[in-house]
Amino acid sequence: MSEPSRKRIEEYALIGDGETAALVRRDGSIEWLCMPRFDSEACFAAILGDAENGCWRMRPAGEVTRSSRRYLDETLILETEFETRDGCIAVIDFMPIRGEAPDIVRIVEGRRGSVEVCSELAARFDYGQLHPLVRTCSEAQVLAIAGPDAIVLDFDEPITFEDRWFTSRFTVNEGDRRCFVMTWFPAHEAVPESVHPEKAFEDTRGFWEDWVARCKYDGPYRGEVIRSLVTLKALIHRPTGGIVAAPTSSLPECPGGSRNWDYRFCWLRDSTFLLLSFLQSGMSAEAHAWVGWLRRAVAGEPIDVQPFYTVGGDRRMLEWQAPWLAGFNGATPVRFGNAAADQCQLDIYGEVIDTLHSAVRHGMERTEDSDALVRLLAADLESEWQKPDAGIWESRGEPRHFVYSKVMCWTAFDRAACWFEESDPELCSHYRELAERVKAQVLERGFDSERNSFVAAYGETALDAATLRIPLVGFLPAEDPRVRGTVAAIESALDRDGFVRRYAPDRIEDGVGGGEGAFLAASFWLVDAYVLQNRLEDARRLFERLCATANDVGLLAEEVGEEGLLGNFPQALSHLSLVAAALSLDRAGGPAQERGSS
Repeated sequence: MSEPSRKRIEEYALIGDGETAALVRRDGSIEWLCMPRFDSEACFAAILGDAENGCWRMRPAGEVTRSSRRYLDETLILETEFETRDGCIAVIDFMPIRGEAPDIVRIVEGRRGSVEVCSELAARFDYGQLHPLVRTCSEAQVLAIAGPDAIVLDFDEPITFEDRWFTSRFTVNEGDRRCFVMTWFPAHEAVPESVHPEKAFEDTRGFWEDWVARCKYDGPYRGEVIRSLVTLKALIHRPTGGIVAAPTSSLPECPGGSRNWDYRFCWLRDSTFLLLSFLQSGMSAEAHAWVGWLRRAVAGEPIDVQPFYTVGGDRRMLEWQAPWLAGFNGATPVRFGNAAADQCQLDIYGEVIDTLHSAVRHGMERTEDSDALVRLLAADLESEWQKPDAGIWESRGEPRHFVYSKVMCWTAFDRAACWFEESDPELCSHYRELAERVKAQVLERGFDSERNSFVAAYGETALDAATLRIPLVGFLPAEDPRVRGTVAAIESALDRDGFVRRYAPDRIEDGVGGGEGAFLAASFWLVDAYVLQNRLEDARRLFERLCATANDVGLLAEEVGEEGLLGNFPQALSHLSLVAAALSLDRAGGPAQERGSS
């Protein structure tokens, strides 16, 4: 079977059910799917190799003269339209909100003429290397089993199995609809009843329409905000409330490079902006669920906070490589798991305490558990904050005294002081004094007077885009000359046509090497900084330029380069930063304004 051309990250779209997600390529091929959870083993892994690593193609059998795609209104239902010389069809892809088991539904609709269609499905468990045992139940129902995993295919058309592919060929005329359902289930359990495709379509559409109706944002960038919120909702693990950074692993930060990481986990780092963006958008249920997940994941004594956890709150994510996968356009190694979970990253103390503090400010209940958690976190940080760490960018080189990490240590102590202001004035005073001590050290050792800028780490002159967040967390006001100097220095050294790099290309000293693109979240942080400095025209211009980097269905990756989108996709932090910047631009007191005034 012929292979598609060289892949581009922007060619993919997302469908999901709130517990896992799939990526659908523009040509109608599903090339990434993990079942039953975001971080489960993949049964379709062609995106990281080739079609023999698992995929599901659905498209006209003959030559396609034109194709286009869109999400149906403000839902996560994807419609891809194909035109041929003989007619036109649409392939409608979605994952119903999960009931008994996870399903993928594909509906082929005849729009014009008569079109021969081919469905080709290769199920490959264990990240694309394990072929299943196949059992035919009927002409249009087949089971495929491998180890703990099983799938059942319920198609409207006969299924043939040849050369380890499930194939269906059929013709659709104008007005016809053919339905195809793939359902995963544990191999030791009974085959679940498949969903009714047409009812599932209506239910799924109704779910997303009802959910979007809760959104309070009605500003000038509603389309971009809604698409980002829908994407973020799709990345939230519905049973636990945890949100994965991305549903993918090992999509490269540089074409053909080695900076390929697994992002199917829940990072603590951006929890406050996530909380505030959801609350200010009207998504209070998701905000409450996230805080609940956060409390459970971090809880435990002695306190041992990690940078990220699984959606279930598990702490172990051993990193390993899959040599049988050739990588996205040859980018190797392909990694699963993430060893950065074991790093010391001091900034996360500030993020967690700030999130709990912000939650109470917004009316969430202050529980005994959260009170104990703030107490334990602040006490632990008191003995740790003067140590070097891996920093916000999770450097795999030698630990350093990163400026942003120290700023977030200040944030932790500042918010802890606020937390205990009424209940324990003595402890409040202690943390207030400690916050001032941290601030004095950062101002003395983290600011380079010659560059007129905060730098990446003590004793260095290199810049770091993370320092754009200094006014966003309230460490210094945006109009402070040192903040203005930092923004100007980053504009000069790290900004390329509005796209901000995390650090200078020659400063990647993390033990891995290789290049990367501009970091979209950092670029949105520059928008926030402009708003706080009342540079509103600059902010709007940059915001719109960043939004234009999204693909044709409004999805953003982690980074962008000359080759297009880069890194894992779609990236929660990029979409979260878009929402936060849009709220700030709306002058309604977005997350940047709120944190900056804390």
